[in-house]
Amino acid sequence: MKQDANVSLKPTIQFEQNKHLFTKSEQKIHHYITTHQDHVIYDSLTELADHCKVAEATALRFFRKLGFSGFQAFKLAYAHELTQSKPSDQSVGYTKQIKDNMINAIEQSFQLVDQDELNQVIDCIDQTEDVVVFGIGASGIAALDMQNRLMRIGKNISVVTDTHAQIMRATSATDQTVIIAISLTGSTKEIIDNVNIAREKGATIIALTNYAKSPLTKLAHYILLSSVKENPIDRGSLVSKISQLFLIDLICTGLTIKNNDEAKRIKREITENTTNKIF
Repeated sequence: MKQDANVSLKPTIQFEQNKHLFTKSEQKIHHYITTHQDHVIYDSLTELADHCKVAEATALRFFRKLGFSGFQAFKLAYAHELTQSKPSDQSVGYTKQIKDNMINAIEQSFQLVDQDELNQVIDCIDQTEDVVVFGIGASGIAALDMQNRLMRIGKNISVVTDTHAQIMRATSATDQTVIIAISLTGSTKEIIDNVNIAREKGATIIALTNYAKSPLTKLAHYILLSSVKENPIDRGSLVSKISQLFLIDLICTGLTIKNNDEAKRIKREITENTTNKIF
């Protein structure tokens, strides 16, 4: 009964209908999910497998046995089912809630910053002329912001958001290439596949992600973590992008400080060249 993700397939019903078929490993997964309902929808497949002490392949087979195409499809359906079963809390105004969420995203991401790792990332980007950023969807928007920021200090980078173009760019990578992969989940298949191609070509991989344990971090030489983990129903939220932009700001500011004189010159010339474009 394998099928693509769709929220009409209810995980709790699938559990009941299939639990007599569960292996010992699958029983561990089922137990973890049912006792950690509010946490499992924020896990990566790697984290789930670690929590349950099973192989990732075993976990993936479990979700396919239930009828889902994979863990992400299961999470989407499970989050939808949990949302329907819980009354919405209207006691806090949504404007304050959004403000608090953004503040928490930055504060928690700040707590995760490894200064040594950040410095190595900055040095790595500074020392090469072939820097490429991979991002899809909302992460692609963050990648374009990074490109804009770095152009203002004279550091030109490429951003590739089309998956087929990413394949071509990854294939032409060399040991002088730095690939910055932006992925909130660290589990986007196209990003993983294309980063893997680039790594095999000798490229250095920098991951900007929310998950310390994910398929992307396994491929990365350097990892910068943010802390906001999205509910599958709310993907692409502004709060998530704020956490990504925070990491990007750290990198761009670090590069600006490292190349202070050149950055000032470029900024001054950009200002002079754009002055006559403003009424």
